Amino acid sequence: MAGTMAQGEVGDSASPAPPSAHPDEQHERPPAQQHGRPTQPSAQAETDRPGLLARARRWKPRQWGLELVLLVYAAYDGSRLLVHGKESVARNHGELLLRTERRLHVEPEHWLNRLFSEHAWLGVPADYIYASLHYAVTPLVLVWIFRGRRAHYAFARTWLVLATGLGLIGFVFFPTAPPRLLSDPDGFLDLMAQHANLGWWGGSGSAPKGLGDMTNDFAAMPSLHFGWALWCGLLIFRHARRRWVRVLGLLYPALIMVVVMGTANHYLLDCVAGGLVVVVGRVLTGPLQRLAARLRRSLHREPPTSVPDYPVTPSHASLTPVPAPEAAPAPHPQAQESHRIAAPRRPAD
Repeated sequence: MAGTMAQGEVGDSASPAPPSAHPDEQHERPPAQQHGRPTQPSAQAETDRPGLLARARRWKPRQWGLELVLLVYAAYDGSRLLVHGKESVARNHGELLLRTERRLHVEPEHWLNRLFSEHAWLGVPADYIYASLHYAVTPLVLVWIFRGRRAHYAFARTWLVLATGLGLIGFVFFPTAPPRLLSDPDGFLDLMAQHANLGWWGGSGSAPKGLGDMTNDFAAMPSLHFGWALWCGLLIFRHARRRWVRVLGLLYPALIMVVVMGTANHYLLDCVAGGLVVVVGRVLTGPLQRLAARLRRSLHREPPTSVPDYPVTPSHASLTPVPAPEAAPAPHPQAQESHRIAAPRRPAD
């Protein structure tokens, strides 16, 4: 009996075994969760991630505002047609700019062009910078703003399109020949034509070989090369986090200004005008966006629907007001007392 009691005491003192989980629950639980380890994504989940084709299908060109870019390109192509036959007028405008700079005692085009033409180690890189960075850095900055600063993308895109539109107005109403297309006594040397065998451009400017007829050779005023570079530099300086990147953003438009004058493609006053259209575009972008938002709200606003003060039936409309339903009579005080339940009394001590 003592042995039995001892066994009972040992059995009572031992900790009871935890209840076993249901067999179905054990099978449903993943192996990683049973051992307390976090689950890892399977190979099937990795293959289910959207690929490049799926992301391209979800891409919406309208959020980039590509229709504005196409509109600007169409306007640029139209400006080339509008200035056709005005070569003499464009050259006269170029001579006017040179005379104005001489009166102001600012004429860096000649000595920069002479420096670049005498030293190929300066002229050849300048040709590549003029023919490539203008078309590469500007879209890259626009994509960078879209990917990393999405809230500022619409403002930056509208700013660029507006500044370009103002420049196109200058191309149409003030066609200007670049220094490289002026008469020989001015002493300018066309560096792009001199080093055309070293690059992809032809003798008619920065356009690829055989595509010179698609460009407007008399679109020197204002300089959108410098204008777009200034737009890029201001955005980089405003939104870049690292200091050295912001410094490069400010140096980029200065580099482009030296290059466009050294290659005899623009005047100093062209660069001043290009910076002016960028500044004016920056000032007008905010009011233009607010006006566009106000117009969108007014176009999408639905007219208020009139609600009649009287009920209208499908058969006929009655102008007689509907009487209000009669209120139910209040119950008698004795009836209220009969529904009360007496509280049980507490027994006396």
